[in-house]
Amino acid sequence: MGCSFLKQGVLVQKTQLLSFPKLFPTGADIFDEVKDVDKKLFGVILEILRKEKVKDCIGFLSDIRNRRQLESQILQQAGNFTKTDTQQKLSVVRKDMKLIIDVLQKLKDHDLNQKDFSSEENQESTLNLIKSINDNKQIIEFLEFLVVLTSLDDTLIQCGSNSLHSLVEMRVDLRNKNFEKIKIKNISLEGANFVGCNFSESQLNNVNIGGINLNGTQLFNCKWRDLKIPELKKLNGHIYDIYSVCFSPDGITIASGSSDNSIRLWDVKTGQQKAKLDGHSFGIYSVCFSPDGNTLASGSHDYSICLWDTKTKKKKAKLIVHTNTVNSVCFSPDGNTLASGSDDRSIRLWDVKTGQQKAKLDGHSFGIYSVCFSPDGITIASGSSDKSIRLWDVKTGQQKAKLDGHSFGIYSVCFSPDGNTLASGSHDQSIRLWDVKKGQQKAKLDGHTSTVFSVCFSRDGKQLASGSADKSIRLWDVKTGQQIVKLDGHSHIVFSVCFSSCGKKLASGSVDRSIRLWDVKTGQQKAKLDGQTGYVYSVCFSPDGNTIASGSSDNSIRLWDVKTGQQKAKLDGHSYDIYSVCFSPDGNTLASGSDDSSISLWDVKTGQQKAKLDGHTHYVNSVCFSPDGNTLASGSDDKSIRLWDVKTGQQKVKLDGHRDTVRSVCISPDGNTLASSSNDKSIRLWDVKTGQQKGKQDGHGNCINSVCFSPDGNTLISGSWDNSFCLWDVKTGQVIKSSDKNYKDILAQFKAPIFQNNPQPFSNYSILVISQEIILEASGTLILQGEFINHQGKDMKPLFKSKGSCFLEDLKQK
Repeated sequence: MGCSFLKQGVLVQKTQLLSFPKLFPTGADIFDEVKDVDKKLFGVILEILRKEKVKDCIGFLSDIRNRRQLESQILQQAGNFTKTDTQQKLSVVRKDMKLIIDVLQKLKDHDLNQKDFSSEENQESTLNLIKSINDNKQIIEFLEFLVVLTSLDDTLIQCGSNSLHSLVEMRVDLRNKNFEKIKIKNISLEGANFVGCNFSESQLNNVNIGGINLNGTQLFNCKWRDLKIPELKKLNGHIYDIYSVCFSPDGITIASGSSDNSIRLWDVKTGQQKAKLDGHSFGIYSVCFSPDGNTLASGSHDYSICLWDTKTKKKKAKLIVHTNTVNSVCFSPDGNTLASGSDDRSIRLWDVKTGQQKAKLDGHSFGIYSVCFSPDGITIASGSSDKSIRLWDVKTGQQKAKLDGHSFGIYSVCFSPDGNTLASGSHDQSIRLWDVKKGQQKAKLDGHTSTVFSVCFSRDGKQLASGSADKSIRLWDVKTGQQIVKLDGHSHIVFSVCFSSCGKKLASGSVDRSIRLWDVKTGQQKAKLDGQTGYVYSVCFSPDGNTIASGSSDNSIRLWDVKTGQQKAKLDGHSYDIYSVCFSPDGNTLASGSDDSSISLWDVKTGQQKAKLDGHTHYVNSVCFSPDGNTLASGSDDKSIRLWDVKTGQQKVKLDGHRDTVRSVCISPDGNTLASSSNDKSIRLWDVKTGQQKGKQDGHGNCINSVCFSPDGNTLISGSWDNSFCLWDVKTGQVIKSSDKNYKDILAQFKAPIFQNNPQPFSNYSILVISQEIILEASGTLILQGEFINHQGKDMKPLFKSKGSCFLEDLKQK
C-alpha cells in the first residue's frame, strides 16, 4: 500500500483516503482543479471583493448577480470581441469561475483550513502537496490569491496561512509583494524572504518568523502577536578552540572537534550534549560522518585517525600511519573508503570496514589542508600549502592532474554536485574554478581581502559560497563568475544619498556612521569613508565632484577627498546634530543646518566658519542655495522658511504660511521660485524676490518629506510619508501624475541611475546564517506604531530596532 505510519490516527486517515478518494480529496487533488484557470481572474476577483468590502467571499461569488458583474468586468478588460468570440470567452470565464467557487468551498471544510501544515505531524502531507504542485504557475498564483484573500475573509485564514507556508517552502519569489491587511495564524514562515514587501495593517498570530528576511519592508499599524523566533542553541562544553564541526546525514546530530583533545556529539533540537568521545591525545582538526551516519572519522594533531561507532559511542579503530598532523578526513560517497590529508605531505586511503590502509598518494611537496571526493567517488581532490591542487584516481592511486594557479597555499577544495567543476579557496585571497575533465582553470573570483578558508557549492551547483578571514561571506554566480552579494558592510538605514555632478558616482550616509562611495554604472562600492562617530544624516558632492561634505549626529561636518577617500577637514561649531549640508554653486562655500536651530556658512578651502545665521527657533531641516549662490533658503521645525543674504549673512525675509514643520526647501533653476514641503501635508510655492506665496498644493495624505525641481523648472516632484510621489505642473499647480502609492512608474520617468544600479543597503537574498544571535533580518524596515509581541508576551520592537529597522514615530517626534 506504500508508506506505513507510526501514528494510528494518520494510518486510519491514509486508509480512508485510499478507500474513498472522492469523499476525502487531498489538498493536491483540490488545487489540481484550478491548474488550467486563467490566472488573470484572481486579480479581477480580488479587485471587486475589495471594492465591495466583501467579508463572505464564497457567498458573494455564489450570487448569480455578482458573478454576472465579474464576468462583465473581465470581458471589458479582455478587449473587443466579435459576438461569437464574446460567447466563447464568456463560456470559458463562467467555467473558470465555477471551478474557483467549488475549490474555495472544498478548501473551507478541508484540513488545509483546519490544521497547521508546517507542524511535524503534517509534514508528509505538506511535502506531497508541494511535490504535486511542481511549479505549476496557475496553482502558485492561486496560492498567492488565497494568502491575499485572508485580508478580506476570516473563514479562510488557516488555508491562506498554509498557502503562504507552501510558497515559502517552494522558494517562490515573494519579494516586493503587497500583503496589506493579510491575516496569518498557527504556521511557520521560517526562512521566508519578504524583502521590500508591504505588510501594513497585517495580523500575525502564533507564527514562527525565525530566519525571515524583512529588509526594506513596510510594517505600518501591524498586529503581530505570539510570535516565535527560535534562538539558535549555544553548545557549551568544549574548553578550548573548536576546529571542525559536521552534521550527521539525518541532521539530528552535530559532531565537533576541539583543541581540548575531545570530540562531542550534540542533539540539534535540544542543544544538549549526547556524548563526549575521548581517545586523541592532542587537538582534533577534522571530523566527518559516513554517508549512513553510523561511523564518525576524526583526524588529529596526534598524527592519528579514529573511527567511532555513533550508536555505541565507542571507538572502532585507531589508524596510526601518518607521521604528522591529520588536517582533513573525508568519506567516499558509498562510505567504504576514507581519505585523509596530512602535514606529512601524503594522502592515505583507508578501508572503513577493516581499518586497513588501501593506498598512499604522494606528490605534494608540503602539507595537505583539504581532501574531497568527487560525487561519483572516482576522483579525489587535494589542496596543499605547496600552492597546488591535485586530482587522483581512487582505484589506481595515480595522480590524474596537477592544477597550478594559486600563489599561496590552498585551504579548501569542493566539487560541484555534477562533479564537473572544482572550487578552491586560498591564502592568496582568491577563489578559482577548475574544469575537472580538462584540468584547466575556468575562472578566478576576486573580491576577498584575506585568506579564503572555505568554499561550498549550492545544491543546484549554480552558486558558490565562500568564507574568509576578511570576516565576509560572499555568494558567487558559478556560470558568470560574478559576485552576487557580499554579506557584510551596508546593513543599516541610509539617511542620505547624493550624485556627483557627472552622475557617475553616488555617495550615501548611514546609521552605521559611514559614508560610502558607489560606482553608479556597476553598482559596486568604491570606498568606505570612516571617521564620523554618529549617524550620517546628510552628504553632498561639491560641484567639481572632488569633495564630499557629510553632516552627522556627532555635531561635526567633515570634508572628504573623493579620489583618496581621506578626510580633508573637520568643521566644528554646531552644538547638536547636523541635518543638512549644501555646497554653493561655485563650491567655495558650504552651508549647514543643525538641531541647534542655527545655520553655518563655511569656507571650503580653509575649513573656517565664515558666518553663523541665527533666527530660527527650532531644528533646521533643510538648506538650499540659489543658482547664483547669493541667496540661501532654510526650512525649520519652527514652521518658517527664511531667505538669507550669503555675502552679509543677514536674513532677507521670513516666509510664514506652513502650519507645521518645514521638511524641505528647493529653489528653481531660474532662481525665481522656492518650493517648500511640510508636515502640514502641503507644498507651497514662493516668489524669491518678493517673499510672497504664489501657490499652495494639497494632495498628499501625510507629511511631505521632500520636494525637488526638474532641470527645466517646469515640474516639481514631491515624496510623502503616505508612501506616494506626485508630479506637479509648476505653472498651473495641478497634479500631472500621482503614484497612488505605487511609485515605480514615476521613478522610471526620471530615469535616475540610482534606482536602477544602486545596490540596496541590505541583503535581499535568502541567506543561511549560523549565529548565536536570534536570526532575523530587518534592516531598512519601516515601522509605524502597531504591535510586535512574542509568545512570552515581550515587546519585540527593541529587537527590530537592533536589526536596523526605522521607527517612523521616533523620526516624526525628532
